[in-house]
Amino acid sequence: MLLDGDNWKRAIRDFRSEAWRLETLPQYLVPQETAEIAAFRAGKRIDPVTYSSPYTEELRRLRGEGKRKGRVHIVTRPLSAYLQFEFSRYYTPHVHAGEDIRILDVTERENPLPDVQDFWMFDRTKVVLMHYESDGTQVCRELYEGDPARFVEYQRIAVAESVPFLEYVKG
Repeated sequence: MLLDGDNWKRAIRDFRSEAWRLETLPQYLVPQETAEIAAFRAGKRIDPVTYSSPYTEELRRLRGEGKRKGRVHIVTRPLSAYLQFEFSRYYTPHVHAGEDIRILDVTERENPLPDVQDFWMFDRTKVVLMHYESDGTQVCRELYEGDPARFVEYQRIAVAESVPFLEYVKG
């Protein structure tokens, strides 16, 4: 079953305790980000501590309700221009708003999750597979109908093998 529109909004909003994502691509082509990427390339920066957006406000609300959002992004250096943008414009303020973002850098090591595609997992029971073109253009979101156990294990491995985002960018 494909998740679009209201079905996707409900999935990302109505989880009980945890929403978690694995990201594996060096770039995501999101039309809504075009202006922000252009501003970033032109040198415009934000204050990650005071920055507020609907997403950061949602993160703060979720944290206040005792819910968690997190992700691990698998990367290799040098970071793509998109990842540099994403780290500055999204990850830093999102961490300050309460999201647990971690980085799994596989530049000088074997990837412990080879061939695992991007996915979201909600409450460790519901998995949504994220399908992308090779350039990072999203094709669709698909509700996974099988046992989520292997995705729970992917999450365990990703978290164990990664470092917190702020630690990664300091290094």
